Amino acid sequence: MAQTYSPREVAEALWSRDPVAKWFGIDLIDAKDGQAVVEMTVQPQHCNGHGVCHGGISFTLADAAFAYACNQSTMAQHNIITYTAAGQLGDRLCARATEVSLTGRSGIYDVRVTNQDKLTIAEFRGFSRVISGTILNE
Repeated sequence: MAQTYSPREVAEALWSRDPVAKWFGIDLIDAKDGQAVVEMTVQPQHCNGHGVCHGGISFTLADAAFAYACNQSTMAQHNIITYTAAGQLGDRLCARATEVSLTGRSGIYDVRVTNQDKLTIAEFRGFSRVISGTILNE
């Protein structure tokens, strides 16, 4: 009989092997079936020439939440993001991913990035595709 792993165990396994998440300072806060929450604090190296959080940083945070919410061996097929406000130096950004649809091998996930004051920084939609392999060995 195949071992069943919790969404949290799968997300933790992915995070533990994700040097980009650690390099950016992304913390895995929670993972449930089809959901994940990650956070990071905006540091000086995350800011662009305007002195605000670089859009690529917000995108990376949202993409990490998306990956951990998929709860299985998947890859991003397509992503879009809309920036609604600028993250500021020192902000604690939170990305909450929620599964919208999972049909066959294709999934759709929405991720909202907010700051510590619940101000929406960005809205991200990720489209996933299940690939072969497993996250955790049987």
